Amino acid sequence: MKQPTKAIICAAGLGTRFLPQTKAMPKEMLPIIDRPVIQLIVEEAVAAGVTDVIIVTGPTKRSIEDHFDRSDELEKELREKGKGDKADEIEAIAHLANFVYVRQKGTPKGNARPILNAKHLIDDDEPFFVFFADDFFRSTVPRAVQLKVAYEKTGKSVISLIEVDRKDADKYGMAAIGDDLGGGTFIVKQLVEKPGEVNSPSSFASVGGYLLTPNILPIIARELPGANGEITLADSINELAQTDAVYGQFIDGTWHDTGDQLKYIQAVVDVALESEEYGEALADFLRSRL
Repeated sequence: MKQPTKAIICAAGLGTRFLPQTKAMPKEMLPIIDRPVIQLIVEEAVAAGVTDVIIVTGPTKRSIEDHFDRSDELEKELREKGKGDKADEIEAIAHLANFVYVRQKGTPKGNARPILNAKHLIDDDEPFFVFFADDFFRSTVPRAVQLKVAYEKTGKSVISLIEVDRKDADKYGMAAIGDDLGGGTFIVKQLVEKPGEVNSPSSFASVGGYLLTPNILPIIARELPGANGEITLADSINELAQTDAVYGQFIDGTWHDTGDQLKYIQAVVDVALESEEYGEALADFLRSRL
């Protein structure tokens, strides 16, 4: 079974909800304390054995490239000031993986478009990860590692699942599940987009994070736009599930979506509260404010 060594990170969104902050700085570079969101995603991919990270970007995304590149002048200055540990940390970022940058282009748009743009970098026989650059998991075992374990068990495409209250089923793509393989791994029969509480096929929601087998690529390539005029991974996964098994992996951890202001603030606070250095002091501050 061929192991996944490449990850596509979709990072071409405009980040309009965070304007004017994102006019010059990509939303993917918004900090979770001292690390940008996209670095957290790269780190979890690397933990699962990824060596090549393909970042599909758009205009105003140059700072992403700069972040994962060497900064000799900064490293030199830090070392001269006796901050060698910081210099080592900055240098290590550039060595996390081999980074390839691809500009998103083409229509129709949609969350499957970046995969088409990066398709030429994926071999015909290799599985690959796909992540969105504005959501991450806080977990003991990285999400990518959990997906890889499920892939090694099944040999098939695996998507990330979380359990949600059914009353929130109008906010997610909900999974119709089949056989339970144990360890939080389930057959996925279909993804139903925002069905609502009454019509939801389960309490499992599909969120960002996929380990896909290459047989989904021709499906994406011929995908027709959905009701919203876009090509989506959910539609392609549903088509793949008709001819091949697709699995869902319940991710053991806390999912954070940084796609809007409130969710971003919640993610930052949640991560900060886990800090051994200042978590307790922050908790005391929050209690005093509330």
